[in-house]
Amino acid sequence: MNRTEKEQIVQEFTERLKETQAAFLADYRGINVEQVTNMRRELTQAGVEYRVIKNNLLKLAAQNTPAEPLQDFCAGPTAIALSGDDPVAPAKILSKYAKAIEAFELKAAVLDGKLLSVADINALAELPSREELLAKMLGSMSAPTTNFVGTLAAIPRSLVQVLHAIGESKSA
Repeated sequence: MNRTEKEQIVQEFTERLKETQAAFLADYRGINVEQVTNMRRELTQAGVEYRVIKNNLLKLAAQNTPAEPLQDFCAGPTAIALSGDDPVAPAKILSKYAKAIEAFELKAAVLDGKLLSVADINALAELPSREELLAKMLGSMSAPTTNFVGTLAAIPRSLVQVLHAIGESKSA
Protein backbone atom coordinates (compact mmCIF):
# COMPACT_ATOMS: atom_id res chain seq x y z
CA MET A 1 0.00 0.00 0.00
CA ASN A 2 1.57 3.27 -1.06
CA ARG A 3 1.32 6.64 0.67
CA THR A 4 -1.54 8.00 -1.43
CA GLU A 5 -3.66 4.92 -0.74
CA LYS A 6 -2.97 5.29 2.98
CA GLU A 7 -3.88 8.99 2.88
CA GLN A 8 -7.11 8.13 1.08
CA ILE A 9 -8.00 5.49 3.71
CA VAL A 10 -7.25 7.93 6.55
CA GLN A 11 -9.40 10.62 4.92
CA GLU A 12 -12.26 8.18 4.31
CA PHE A 13 -12.14 6.88 7.89
CA THR A 14 -11.95 10.38 9.32
CA GLU A 15 -15.21 11.23 7.54
CA ARG A 16 -16.84 7.97 8.69
CA LEU A 17 -15.76 8.56 12.30
CA LYS A 18 -17.22 12.08 12.24
CA GLU A 19 -20.56 10.76 10.93
CA THR A 20 -20.98 7.71 13.17
CA GLN A 21 -22.76 7.68 16.48
CA ALA A 22 -20.81 4.72 17.86
CA ALA A 23 -17.54 2.96 17.11
CA PHE A 24 -16.46 -0.36 18.64
CA LEU A 25 -12.93 -1.80 18.65
CA ALA A 26 -12.25 -5.52 18.89
CA ASP A 27 -9.27 -7.86 18.86
CA TYR A 28 -10.12 -10.49 16.26
CA ARG A 29 -7.04 -12.69 16.82
CA GLY A 30 -7.92 -16.39 16.71
CA ILE A 31 -11.38 -16.11 15.16
CA ASN A 32 -11.90 -18.33 12.11
CA VAL A 33 -13.24 -17.33 8.71
CA GLU A 34 -16.69 -18.89 9.20
CA GLN A 35 -17.20 -17.04 12.48
CA VAL A 36 -16.07 -13.72 10.99
CA THR A 37 -18.35 -14.25 7.98
CA ASN A 38 -21.37 -14.92 10.21
CA MET A 39 -20.58 -11.93 12.39
CA ARG A 40 -20.11 -9.63 9.37
CA ARG A 41 -23.44 -10.83 7.95
CA GLU A 42 -25.28 -10.02 11.20
CA LEU A 43 -23.57 -6.64 11.49
CA THR A 44 -24.35 -5.75 7.87
CA GLN A 45 -28.01 -6.68 8.37
CA ALA A 46 -28.05 -4.34 11.39
CA GLY A 47 -26.60 -1.50 9.28
CA VAL A 48 -23.14 -1.67 10.86
CA GLU A 49 -19.87 -1.37 8.95
CA TYR A 50 -17.18 -3.82 10.17
CA ARG A 51 -13.60 -3.45 8.91
CA VAL A 52 -10.08 -4.39 9.81
CA ILE A 53 -7.73 -1.42 9.74
CA LYS A 54 -4.09 -0.80 10.56
CA ASN A 55 -3.62 0.78 13.97
CA ASN A 56 -1.50 3.69 12.71
CA LEU A 57 -4.09 4.58 10.08
CA LEU A 58 -6.90 4.39 12.65
CA LYS A 59 -4.97 6.61 15.06
CA LEU A 60 -4.47 9.21 12.34
CA ALA A 61 -8.11 9.01 11.26
CA ALA A 62 -9.40 9.34 14.84
CA GLN A 63 -7.60 12.63 15.47
CA ASN A 64 -10.03 15.53 16.01
CA THR A 65 -13.10 13.25 15.78
CA PRO A 66 -15.46 11.97 18.48
CA ALA A 67 -13.57 8.64 18.27
CA GLU A 68 -10.28 10.19 19.46
CA PRO A 69 -10.37 8.35 22.84
CA LEU A 70 -10.01 5.05 20.95
CA GLN A 71 -6.43 5.89 19.98
CA ASP A 72 -5.17 4.41 23.27
CA PHE A 73 -6.68 1.02 22.37
CA CYS A 74 -5.06 0.71 18.93
CA ALA A 75 -2.65 -2.13 19.65
CA GLY A 76 -2.54 -5.61 18.18
CA PRO A 77 -4.96 -6.79 15.51
CA THR A 78 -7.82 -4.30 15.48
CA ALA A 79 -11.23 -4.43 13.86
CA ILE A 80 -13.67 -1.56 14.03
CA ALA A 81 -17.46 -1.60 13.84
CA LEU A 82 -19.14 1.69 12.96
CA SER A 83 -22.81 2.33 13.66
CA GLY A 84 -24.70 5.37 12.47
CA ASP A 85 -28.19 4.89 13.87
CA ASP A 86 -28.58 2.26 16.58
CA PRO A 87 -25.63 1.75 18.95
CA VAL A 88 -27.40 -1.10 20.75
CA ALA A 89 -27.46 -3.43 17.72
CA PRO A 90 -23.68 -3.68 17.22
CA ALA A 91 -23.17 -3.90 21.00
CA LYS A 92 -25.54 -6.88 21.13
CA ILE A 93 -23.94 -8.65 18.19
CA LEU A 94 -20.33 -8.03 19.23
CA SER A 95 -21.02 -8.98 22.86
CA LYS A 96 -22.70 -12.17 21.72
CA TYR A 97 -19.65 -13.16 19.68
CA ALA A 98 -17.25 -12.12 22.45
CA LYS A 99 -19.06 -14.47 24.84
CA ALA A 100 -19.31 -17.31 22.31
CA ILE A 101 -15.76 -17.11 20.93
CA GLU A 102 -13.01 -17.03 23.51
CA ALA A 103 -10.45 -15.58 21.08
CA PHE A 104 -12.65 -12.62 20.09
CA GLU A 105 -12.31 -9.73 22.56
CA LEU A 106 -13.88 -6.32 22.72
CA LYS A 107 -11.40 -3.55 23.48
CA ALA A 108 -13.44 -0.36 23.89
CA ALA A 109 -16.06 1.78 22.23
CA VAL A 110 -17.02 5.38 21.76
CA LEU A 111 -20.65 6.50 21.93
CA ASP A 112 -21.29 10.15 21.05
CA GLY A 113 -17.68 11.00 21.91
CA LYS A 114 -17.70 9.22 25.29
CA LEU A 115 -15.37 6.30 25.91
CA LEU A 116 -17.05 3.02 26.90
CA SER A 117 -15.28 0.14 28.62
CA VAL A 118 -16.01 -3.52 27.89
CA ALA A 119 -18.37 -3.57 30.91
CA ASP A 120 -20.18 -0.53 29.50
CA ILE A 121 -20.50 -2.26 26.11
CA ASN A 122 -21.99 -5.34 27.78
CA ALA A 123 -24.43 -3.13 29.72
CA LEU A 124 -25.39 -1.40 26.45
CA ALA A 125 -25.97 -4.82 24.90
CA GLU A 126 -28.48 -5.65 27.65
CA LEU A 127 -30.70 -2.69 26.68
CA PRO A 128 -33.71 -3.36 24.47
CA SER A 129 -33.20 -2.61 20.79
CA ARG A 130 -34.67 0.46 19.13
CA GLU A 131 -37.49 -1.61 17.61
CA GLU A 132 -38.38 -3.12 20.99
CA LEU A 133 -38.48 0.32 22.61
CA LEU A 134 -40.68 1.67 19.81
CA ALA A 135 -43.03 -1.31 20.15
CA LYS A 136 -43.30 -0.78 23.91
CA MET A 137 -43.98 2.91 23.42
CA LEU A 138 -46.65 2.20 20.80
CA GLY A 139 -48.24 -0.36 23.13
CA SER A 140 -48.29 2.19 25.95
CA MET A 141 -49.82 4.81 23.68
CA SER A 142 -52.54 2.47 22.39
CA ALA A 143 -53.42 0.95 25.79
CA PRO A 144 -55.83 3.73 26.89
CA THR A 145 -57.84 3.56 23.66
CA THR A 146 -57.93 -0.24 23.82
CA ASN A 147 -59.19 -0.10 27.41
CA PHE A 148 -61.78 2.55 26.47
CA VAL A 149 -63.10 0.43 23.61
CA GLY A 150 -63.26 -2.60 25.92
CA THR A 151 -65.21 -0.61 28.47
CA LEU A 152 -67.68 0.65 25.84
CA ALA A 153 -68.17 -2.90 24.53
CA ALA A 154 -68.80 -4.19 28.06
CA ILE A 155 -71.92 -2.01 28.54
CA PRO A 156 -74.04 -3.61 25.77
CA ARG A 157 -72.65 -7.04 26.64
CA SER A 158 -73.76 -6.60 30.27
CA LEU A 159 -77.20 -5.44 29.12
CA VAL A 160 -77.59 -8.51 26.93
CA GLN A 161 -76.54 -10.80 29.80
CA VAL A 162 -79.06 -9.16 32.16
CA LEU A 163 -81.86 -9.45 29.61
CA HIS A 164 -80.95 -13.09 28.99
CA ALA A 165 -81.03 -13.81 32.75
CA ILE A 166 -84.45 -12.08 33.07
CA GLY A 167 -85.77 -14.11 30.14
CA GLU A 168 -84.59 -17.39 31.68
CA SER A 169 -86.08 -16.53 35.08
CA LYS A 170 -89.51 -15.71 33.51
CA SER A 171 -89.56 -18.90 31.45
CA ALA A 172 -88.77 -21.03 34.52
